[in-house]
Amino acid sequence: MESWQKILQNSLTEPTAIAARFGIDPAPLLTVAERYPMRINPYYLGLIQTMGDPIWKQAVPDEQELQDQVCHVDPLNEENQSPIPNLVHRYPDRVLFMISSTCAMYCRFCTRKRKVGCANMAINAESIDAGIDYIREHREIRDVILSGGDPLLRSDASLDNILSRLRAIPHLEIIRIGSRIPVVLPQRITPSLVRVLKRYHPLYINTHFNHPDEITPQSAKACARLANAGIPLGNQTVLMRGVNDNPLVMRRLMQRLLMIRVRPYYIYQADQVQGTDHFRTSVEEGLEIMRALRGYTSGMAVPTYVIDAPGGGGKIPLLPDYLQQLGSDVVLKNYLGDVYHYTNAEPAKPAEQLEWQQVVGS
Repeated sequence: MESWQKILQNSLTEPTAIAARFGIDPAPLLTVAERYPMRINPYYLGLIQTMGDPIWKQAVPDEQELQDQVCHVDPLNEENQSPIPNLVHRYPDRVLFMISSTCAMYCRFCTRKRKVGCANMAINAESIDAGIDYIREHREIRDVILSGGDPLLRSDASLDNILSRLRAIPHLEIIRIGSRIPVVLPQRITPSLVRVLKRYHPLYINTHFNHPDEITPQSAKACARLANAGIPLGNQTVLMRGVNDNPLVMRRLMQRLLMIRVRPYYIYQADQVQGTDHFRTSVEEGLEIMRALRGYTSGMAVPTYVIDAPGGGGKIPLLPDYLQQLGSDVVLKNYLGDVYHYTNAEPAKPAEQLEWQQVVGS
């Protein structure tokens, strides 16, 4: 069986190779790739069934990336919430720590399209040391999310080193890894990698399936290896026009994720990232998809629909209009549109509220 390193080495990085394979003009793709790098490894390329299908749209450069006049280079304001390079400290008790500048496939919708795969994303031993020092010095941090680029493209030995140093920090309780590797290069999830990861529990992995066609025997095997090692798996899906903006497609994706032991976690409204406006749907379409999930499939298959607020405001959940009225009589509407009444409890007394606030603030 071909190693994951060999598969990665054989990635297509020049649009001329895609153009020759599918018989199209390479010129428009070349212009896009000069600004936003392309990498499609042979495994993920093999999932494309026809030009323009949901896999194609996620992987192949598109002229529309250069026509975007609406979105922003850094819509989530990561650069201004980075006290040191490659570490974002947005929430009080957790940080996003970027430990890789490359990915196994450069997604055309990437939130960090401005820097991933580009020379201006400098991640090296010094930046990783600085990030670990920052986490060690800030005792309020109990949760770190390793991101990038893709953290799982680092070698087993490098990951072992980083994870062991993080786990040695007394106040750090949880380590999470955000990775699209199980989706785009599942061959990387080797027994040796899993042996490294399982040493550092509690450790969680959130991966990134966007379409049912990405769930293959290979990706299912990769997820099984991780799950069998006791690593809880979640999934973060981006809602994208032409990829998964169909309620039936999204429902099937969520159901199939559960079958491979991956819990649906978030559906993201697409960020306002420059070069990705052609992927964005309306929020109303996202709410319709949530209506098509809730009640029509298991609650385990219903993730939280969120907007990551522009300007760095964090994730804000969005729900269809189930709550109709508050007060002593809470009026609710279910997924079929039927109305129900719930008799509300008395609000907490001021003293009880103060006690709760003191606990939260402690």
